[in-house]
Amino acid sequence: MIALDRVRRALAARRPQEVHEPGTLPAAVSLILHPLNRGSELEALFIKRAARQGDPWSGQIAFPGGRHEPGDADLLATAMRETREEVGLDLHTAELLGALDDLHPRTPTLPPVVVRPFVFAVPDRLPTSASDEVERAFWLAFESLERPGVRREVKLLVRGVERVFPAYDLGEDVIWGMTERILTPFLDMVRNA
Repeated sequence: MIALDRVRRALAARRPQEVHEPGTLPAAVSLILHPLNRGSELEALFIKRAARQGDPWSGQIAFPGGRHEPGDADLLATAMRETREEVGLDLHTAELLGALDDLHPRTPTLPPVVVRPFVFAVPDRLPTSASDEVERAFWLAFESLERPGVRREVKLLVRGVERVFPAYDLGEDVIWGMTERILTPFLDMVRNA
């Protein structure tokens, strides 16, 4: 079971690895956690991106977030602004638990972004209001990711080529790509805390 105290403990003494590569665009996402019942099992907020022409992540399951803009003080401000814009959540009163390691796409056809995930906790399951960039927002309990057969490799057609990816297959939704690459190390780190 993954509880909020374990997440706090895991992130308290951790220094995330930052990536500073010339020619990359900085971006940030928010991994927002909420305890289901008095601090025990957690759930996280995910979005399904709207299907949009020209969006390389169109229709994928993701965390709220996006690219750094000149008006953002830093990447934390980017994560908070993007979350407010995409799902209507104001994270100024949320508990910032820490940041995870920066990562970038492995596919050379994707934009050259470097994403920094920030982890937040909110005391209640907050209502969301999806922007036009988001088809829907939903809360998902971590325990549902541990059911037999959910964590597996999936074959997906990406830009006309069939490829195999590690994923969480939830039936209607499949968590793969950068979101899976954020989620899996996060869950492993917390389990080992």
